[in-house]
Amino acid sequence: MRVRKREGDGATPAGAWRLRCVLYRADRLLRPRTGLPTRSLRLEDGWCDSPDDRNYNRLVRHSYPASAERLWRADALYDVLVVLDYNASPRVRGKGSAIFLHVARSDYAPTEGCIALARGHLVRLLERLGGGAAVRVGMAARTKSARSEGFGRYARAGRGLLRHAAPDGARAAPQGRP
Repeated sequence: MRVRKREGDGATPAGAWRLRCVLYRADRLLRPRTGLPTRSLRLEDGWCDSPDDRNYNRLVRHSYPASAERLWRADALYDVLVVLDYNASPRVRGKGSAIFLHVARSDYAPTEGCIALARGHLVRLLERLGGGAAVRVGMAARTKSARSEGFGRYARAGRGLLRHAAPDGARAAPQGRP
């Protein structure tokens, strides 16, 4: 976890990040029930991670001319993913991209800066969340100032555990590769 996140450093950015939307593999699971905007992933979906590109830290379509992570993966890590508003508005080149809440590996191996939960826990968590939900990484418990910033209901992540809004026993994967 880092306060000063940089592209490619493998760290999860510290802070409170709103959950923007849910993307999921319709060929592998039903549409998740959630109050968040939701759409199915497409084979050509990608996420631009090239700081010099005009679509840096945005959803793109492959084949894309700049570096962009493929969201349609052979493994199950992106069967359900939640786009966080980290470095979204304004986007700062090199500050980090593709920070998601997604499915964890079975051994909870580190991600590259994302937050990962078991698929069942992630789906159950999404059922409880709606617009305005946020995840808190490496921050103290919710305070009056956090409420005044409009963070209402949230899931809090830090030191490897997802707390408060997480279903029973849910764990977040430590930072590292997805």
